Amino acid sequence: MFGTESSLSMFLNTLTPKFYVALTGTSSLISGLILIFEWWYFRKYGTSFIEQVSVSHLRPLLGGVDSSSPSSSSASNGDADSSRQSVSECKVWRNPLNLFRGAEYNRYTWVTGREPLTYYDMNLSAQDHQTFFTCDSDHLRPADAIMQKAWRERNPQARISAAHEALELEDCATAYILLAEEEATTIMEAERLFKQALKAGEGCYRRSQQLQHHGTQYEAQHRRDTNVLVYIKRRLAMCSRKLGRTREAVKMMRDLMKEFPLLSMFNIHENLLESLLELQNYADVQAVLAKYDDISLPKSATICYTAALLKARAVSDKFSPEAASRRGLSTAEMNAVEAIHRAVEFNPHVPKVSPTHGHAGGHVTDSDVSLRLPQYLLEMKSLILPPEHILKRGDSEAIAYAFFHLQHWKRVEGALNLLHCTWEGTFRMIPYPLEKGHLFYPYPICTETADRELLPMFHEVSVYPKKELPFFILFTAGLCSFTAMLALLTHQFPELMGVFAKAFLSTLFAPLNFIMEKVESILPSSLWHQLTRI
Repeated sequence: MFGTESSLSMFLNTLTPKFYVALTGTSSLISGLILIFEWWYFRKYGTSFIEQVSVSHLRPLLGGVDSSSPSSSSASNGDADSSRQSVSECKVWRNPLNLFRGAEYNRYTWVTGREPLTYYDMNLSAQDHQTFFTCDSDHLRPADAIMQKAWRERNPQARISAAHEALELEDCATAYILLAEEEATTIMEAERLFKQALKAGEGCYRRSQQLQHHGTQYEAQHRRDTNVLVYIKRRLAMCSRKLGRTREAVKMMRDLMKEFPLLSMFNIHENLLESLLELQNYADVQAVLAKYDDISLPKSATICYTAALLKARAVSDKFSPEAASRRGLSTAEMNAVEAIHRAVEFNPHVPKVSPTHGHAGGHVTDSDVSLRLPQYLLEMKSLILPPEHILKRGDSEAIAYAFFHLQHWKRVEGALNLLHCTWEGTFRMIPYPLEKGHLFYPYPICTETADRELLPMFHEVSVYPKKELPFFILFTAGLCSFTAMLALLTHQFPELMGVFAKAFLSTLFAPLNFIMEKVESILPSSLWHQLTRI
């Protein structure tokens, strides 16, 4: 025992100040690298790497539950149910106001060198195109067979070449659609191609309409031709809106909704709402909302925030926070505030965004895709081009809404001021949004993950509710700072820090030495001698 103490004492006395500098410096470097990695992982995936590894891998090893037990079985069933619920909550939707790839998204890429669409987003669009524009009988028509392969192609140039090949065989509506979406570099060129697609699509629709009751194959063809025709007419209406012919666009959308009232999957009413707001036809906007802002129908940021805008319009021009605090809110002001709270609860990201200056109904001009992209409704966050798919209640939906609708909020005097003064009051009514909502279901926990897949890497995804920094990031930050300070002090005052280090180690080992002395005094010397030999 005394030999061990003496050897330890000799070891401590032989340590030089350089050793302590190297020790603390190395500790600081390692903890700093861990801190950088943890911070990067948290910013990218929204969780701590160490925490995730400990929960996913170490916890089952240290205290795992027998998988054969009934409780484990029921727990796994519960996990499966929650997983299914999470998937349904995080269903992505086609953006009803999505831009044109060739005329708008590609222009942004040419000017900025950035890709506005993610692979995940484009893959979802490819699946949509295969669902809407293909059917099992395409092999019977050579042009449709070529287009069926074209929609599956990943390479844009290969898709465009296949579309030209199909048009050499016959007038193919889906080939014109692909060229209008991806090859046309201007909205006018896209409109010209869509008009050619409309001529071909109407012919196919009339033929399949006559044969739809002759069998399941003809019925599938008619369903496909219907989808193609609706898509073409909707995109033509959007071209008119982008080219400034808003009244014409409204008429086309109304006619389309009357002709195909059951095809709600395209959400054409959201295109109609935006166009009516551009015309400042608020009575018709209210009529559309009365039909679609129903408790039995799915909600969207467009529905909720447009309803809030109409109610804010009635009071916003005379609204003053000071006057309201003195006299209280009137009935109309209370209705407007409640509508804003409802909209913010549905999607809390929208007030933070404001879109690009100078765009006309979402059409991207050269000035729009300049490097000076402004910011999300209250100019608290920078904006990007909206994706082709959105997640309801998520950041992607907020971007898509603000990109097209900020101009309508700015046009109503005082509307943004009223929003600025009242939107944060929503969070007092829902202190635990992930557990319980006020007017809607609890806020889904999966929005951040889905939005990171839909939005490009250069965009900082808005997270709600705001996450606190994980414990391990704070711990590694403190450890790095502490060891770096020790390294600096040891380098500046080597002798003094050496004395402190020896005193600290002696104090650290003092309880162990005390225990060993007590054990020595209790045990017989012969037994202790045998133990030390072992």
